[in-house]
Amino acid sequence: MLKLIRKMSGAGTRPAPAEALPALICGIGAAIAIAATAGLSELFSAELMMAPFGASCFLAFAVPESPLAQPRNIVLGHLVASGVGLAILTLLGPGWPTMALAVGLAVAAMQWTGTGHAPAGADPIVVFLLRPDFGFLVTPVLAGALLIVAVALIFNNLRPGKRYPVYW
Repeated sequence: MLKLIRKMSGAGTRPAPAEALPALICGIGAAIAIAATAGLSELFSAELMMAPFGASCFLAFAVPESPLAQPRNIVLGHLVASGVGLAILTLLGPGWPTMALAVGLAVAAMQWTGTGHAPAGADPIVVFLLRPDFGFLVTPVLAGALLIVAVALIFNNLRPGKRYPVYW
């Protein structure tokens, strides 16, 4: 038991907070991506927004070098996780046990396909709460994820010393 408690206590040090200006620049990138997604949603009367995209923006703009922030992971992670959520909802119906199963299977599917994207782990929950049809995979999932990646590609590559993506 003591060994388990020691493991849960952490390594003992924590990273220093980011400097104010670089942190603000990351926040500006995230704001631009969400503004583009929400603004285009309104302009075209098409839903391109879902809550997990906020967390995707954190990865894409604050830690763009992270494997979880790469375009493949953002786009395919959301598609895989939402697809799993829709499939489980359709096959097994609503309810907390099937929602939990959908999240677990989505996490496993993203790991198995090499498309891990932490924010997408919430997608099956969104699916179970909204109960959309399979068109959900196109809007908001695919369209919104592609918009975030497009803004991240432009914004991050305009920043000195940054290169995005690390890989496709």
